[in-house]
Amino acid sequence: MLEGFDPNTIQDVEGARQAIVQLLNLVEGLASDNRELREENQRLRDEIHRLTGEQGKPQIKPNRVASPPTVANHSSERERRQGQARKKSRKVERIEVNREEVLTVDRAGLPADAEFKGYDDVIVQDIKMETDNILFHKEKFYSEREHQAYQAELPRGYAGQWFSRPL
Repeated sequence: MLEGFDPNTIQDVEGARQAIVQLLNLVEGLASDNRELREENQRLRDEIHRLTGEQGKPQIKPNRVASPPTVANHSSERERRQGQARKKSRKVERIEVNREEVLTVDRAGLPADAEFKGYDDVIVQDIKMETDNILFHKEKFYSEREHQAYQAELPRGYAGQWFSRPL
């Protein structure tokens, strides 16, 4: 119970008012204590989960709606336009087509009144990886008089080789 409060003493309005203020203060204090205890309890649960190799409660931040840019936020019209999203240009015009194929519909599955209405063009970008193995025939000469061999060098960019085989 509240200290110094006797419910039988409430006969005047002033006494009731004081009792209500004391009750509200008590409720506010208890709610604050309850909130702190719940937070401590959650921290302890998270610690137990962490120590046992589990994950604790995720910290999810509230969504914040960004306010739209206003003229007052920018010092110039140019800065205001930079804040707006740019439109993407189409890439299709810049893609180099290496080959074209015509895909046909199985006409046996078409109804008798089906008419040809043209093509729908679809560009598929793919990567082709090919080997480029080169057999270089390097000239070699031998000088009997100097007892020395002379051999052509590989072109620039071809340092090293996988193996050398006698031909």
